[in-house]
Amino acid sequence: MSLCHSFAIPCNAGYNYVTAQHKYGQSVIQGGSSLEDQPITRNLKPNENQSDDQQLSSGTILENRYQVERVLGIGGMGAVYLARDTRFSAAKYVAVKEIVAQVRDDAMRETLVLNFEREANLLATLNHAAIPKIHDYFTIERRWYLVMQYIQGKNLESILDAAESLLPIQQSVIWAIELCDVLHYLHSHKPETIVFRDMKPANIMITPDNRVVLVDFGIAKEFEAGQKGTMIGTEGYSPPEQYRGEAFPQVDIYALGATLHHILTGIDPRDEAPFTFSERPIKQLNPEVPVELESIVDSALQYNALDRFKDASIMKDALIKVARKGGVIYSKSATAAISQDYEVSPLWTFECEDEIRGSATFNDGHIFVGAYDNNIYALNALTGEFSWKYACEGGVVSTPAYHSNTLYFGSEDQRVHAVSSSSGRIAWTYFTEGPIRSSPTVRDRHVFIGSDDGFVHVINAASGRRAVKINGGSPIRSSPYIDDELLYFGSEDGDIFCAEFGGKVRWRVNAKRAVTSSPRAQDGVVYFGSVDGMLYAIDAKTGWTLWRFRMDRGTVSTPLVSEKNLYIGSADGSIYCINLKTSKEVWKYTTEHQVSSSPSLYKGAIYCGSADGSMYCLDAKTGFLRWKYETGAAVISTPLIHDDIVYFGSMDHKLYALSA
Repeated sequence: MSLCHSFAIPCNAGYNYVTAQHKYGQSVIQGGSSLEDQPITRNLKPNENQSDDQQLSSGTILENRYQVERVLGIGGMGAVYLARDTRFSAAKYVAVKEIVAQVRDDAMRETLVLNFEREANLLATLNHAAIPKIHDYFTIERRWYLVMQYIQGKNLESILDAAESLLPIQQSVIWAIELCDVLHYLHSHKPETIVFRDMKPANIMITPDNRVVLVDFGIAKEFEAGQKGTMIGTEGYSPPEQYRGEAFPQVDIYALGATLHHILTGIDPRDEAPFTFSERPIKQLNPEVPVELESIVDSALQYNALDRFKDASIMKDALIKVARKGGVIYSKSATAAISQDYEVSPLWTFECEDEIRGSATFNDGHIFVGAYDNNIYALNALTGEFSWKYACEGGVVSTPAYHSNTLYFGSEDQRVHAVSSSSGRIAWTYFTEGPIRSSPTVRDRHVFIGSDDGFVHVINAASGRRAVKINGGSPIRSSPYIDDELLYFGSEDGDIFCAEFGGKVRWRVNAKRAVTSSPRAQDGVVYFGSVDGMLYAIDAKTGWTLWRFRMDRGTVSTPLVSEKNLYIGSADGSIYCINLKTSKEVWKYTTEHQVSSSPSLYKGAIYCGSADGSMYCLDAKTGFLRWKYETGAAVISTPLIHDDIVYFGSMDHKLYALSA
């Protein structure tokens, strides 16, 4: 016996969504009345001569408002379209789900109408990040239309079909946690429990930031004890009781278990006899799956509903324990879904008198960091206890460089300072003609540092005397980088320079806007970001552009280059991972504000701050969030990691030490 949909169009069949900009719970029905109060028949026809089975053409305008752009998905009873809401001057897109009544039987047609109205009214009562918002609904002749939030991403079924190997276990657990959360929301819905009844990969959208969205509520229904209905669902994913027309919360738990089994083993349950998961043990098919995770899936797939998890929140808690034990915590959305975040507590904090914008340096058991209160501080790295401070006459955003018992750093007082790392006593100062916001590099007994006077100054590290000045033509706020006896730096005019130590410029490349990002080089390639929104890869010898990667906004973040990938933050609020060979995005993690901090890599994790006030720890391979720690203000400094401790400053005036 196979199950069939009584009303469901696959509104996720291999197409992309873009999230409409709507606040949760906002009513978009004219007059602010409920959906039940709206007239169900309206006048405008899609096409005067259009047949029932004909799809809407591009340019068709529905209800004098929704202009059809293209078909997104096609089902047995209609289609889903991408449409633009023309009431907004800015391009705002929605998904329009269409039901075409191609049945002659009046009773069947009435059932379709009732199911359509039920889905519209059901979605209107829901408010969850993993459920699309409904904006409008109407009928035109024998066609019904449901206007919904338009989600960017791919459905999980298409991801599984395209995968050349099994998906990462961590990813599967994270998605399962999020799905448990949305199921718990539906099952706890008031006044009536809502049973989704068709959990499967095809009905799970994965957004670009790896967030799940549950789609196609065509057969979801309010649960009434003792009530039976038609046999609807999807064969292979549905439990035994659903074949009997029963629907209660454990139905969805079984289907989620079947979905997880599919993800972890790669075997589609629709290709197997129903209820035979026990004949395909997960660990035999995928030995990498932890025993605890296999046990969770087995519990969800119990034939008897009473033997499954009592509710989705219990299953979620079990999955969280597996995630924590495996050392991989949550994606951004999974973190939001969990009531109690993974706890991260500072080992110590130290408070300055003003913002900490620059990054810290470690040497000989001490942390050295500058602050906008004009001071450079020396602190015990283990305890945070104060050792000494040195006062400048301007703010310090420069990251100190250490060489031969001396710290070198710049200040907005237009000077380069050299002080003893043990006592803070001054060794020498060097004057430039502009504030210094660049950080120094020490090489071959010389200090290389940029200034707002438009020069890179090369200074004798012992005497403080100038050796040479290299003209950059505009303020130099990027930090000079040295590779293979060549010096690379950027300017606020958008130039990137390659120069010899003696001052001769080998080549210059121009970006469209400022290069505050500091360059990094590896294997003969120089990488740097620009405020023009581009990440550049330049041949180190010739200055030829090898490739460019476009971000949604500009960057002042310095790229972190690893063996295979590059990591960088952007003003668009994202932390990017980009493959060095292909220049393609591997993953992107979006924070709540712009990212001016530069990433650091330590033991398979990326650490990076955000102007949203948080320090993020992400899995380097997947971009999934392991943890985040919130400070009291923006974090624009680059984290320093030493001996399993991450040190970073915040604009809340504090320096933090956390376990990495």
